[in-house]
Amino acid sequence: MHDLRALRADPAAFDAGLARRGLAPCSANVLALDSDHRAALTSLQEAQAQRNDLSQTIGALKKAGKNASEALREVAHLKDAMAEMEEKAKVLGVRLDARLAEIPNIPLPEVPDGPDESANVEIRRVGSPRLLNSARSHEALGEESGFMDFEAAARLSGARFTILKGPLAKLERALGAFMLDLHTTEFGYTEVSPPLMVREEIMYGTAQLPKFAEDQFQTTSGMWLIPTAEVPLTNLVRESLLERESLPRRFTALTACFRAEAGAAGRDTRGMLRQHQFYKVEMVSITAPEQSAEEHERMTACAETVLKRLGLPFRTVVLCTGDMGFASRKTYDIEVWMPSQNLYREISSCSTCGDFQARRMNARCRAAGDKTSTFVHTLNGSGVAVGRCLIAVMENFQEPDGSIVLPPALRPYMGGMEVIPGPALSRET
Repeated sequence: MHDLRALRADPAAFDAGLARRGLAPCSANVLALDSDHRAALTSLQEAQAQRNDLSQTIGALKKAGKNASEALREVAHLKDAMAEMEEKAKVLGVRLDARLAEIPNIPLPEVPDGPDESANVEIRRVGSPRLLNSARSHEALGEESGFMDFEAAARLSGARFTILKGPLAKLERALGAFMLDLHTTEFGYTEVSPPLMVREEIMYGTAQLPKFAEDQFQTTSGMWLIPTAEVPLTNLVRESLLERESLPRRFTALTACFRAEAGAAGRDTRGMLRQHQFYKVEMVSITAPEQSAEEHERMTACAETVLKRLGLPFRTVVLCTGDMGFASRKTYDIEVWMPSQNLYREISSCSTCGDFQARRMNARCRAAGDKTSTFVHTLNGSGVAVGRCLIAVMENFQEPDGSIVLPPALRPYMGGMEVIPGPALSRET
């Protein structure tokens, strides 16, 4: 949600920010709605003041033993008019809020301009991809070993679902536990086990609704399945006034995530790169405004450390204005090397949202002794996507016989296992 006072003060800057995202100017439309809403509120306040004056007049007339019938008729008429005014102000307020809710965040000045991912800017690259004579895809490795079953998943649930078995199921669990331990013991995040279903206003608070409703799953009772733990973790501070000295607050969670992938028809249809249900470790930070830029760099480094510890090659890019998310004002994507595709694919996205989500959630902070408060800043990042990390481990550490050598960091979580067997050995076991 945007600051209306800032928009009124400099509508040209607001439109210029939207233009960087490739969007048409809309300040005039928003300000017209704002003007109508404020005029309706002013009329209602004036009517309330008039009613108060009439009430005093009626009291004075009755005290003096005079006829107050005319004033009583005016009050009755005013009461009916005020009901209409109140309804009009309410309708205009809803219309204004709905319009504001459709408008994405304004990019920070340092974000590169561009129409799509082709304009993203690489800022660093870590590790070198292995030279593999014949890199097989994760789905080929998984199906040949019998530890990954897409056909059975399709019979159970349809497309974009996967069944993992044996050591691959254990690897998925191990990766999540490894990431949580790293973020909680070394990086100071508080582990949270949140609900996987939330109310509509919770989805609205982090801007999944109303614009992206078709990308979400909704239950018959009106609850929404979370697309990411960002939703419940960020909303932990909704409608709160936090002590500024207690910030930043850092949360992490490993959850199942659910996405309809309505806008991804025909993309990544093979394998488990893009699923309706997947696991992800999420990081969320709640900061004071002056802390958010430094926290963004810190959060990105935390996500990068996961891949460094696993020995996976990756690169980090800053997204351009045409590729960044709706609620973000700056985003770093971390892309892991996928040998079978011979390219880097996103495995983490770390975004700073400024006060955009905080305004929707009414989350504020105030320093001790201060009378005024300010909206907090919110940040979120994958730390990292477990399924994508699993397939990156499979592809990057595959051997010619189809076995997978496990990174040393994961072996304690795998009961000491060092290698996931290839097809021949898996059938023997």
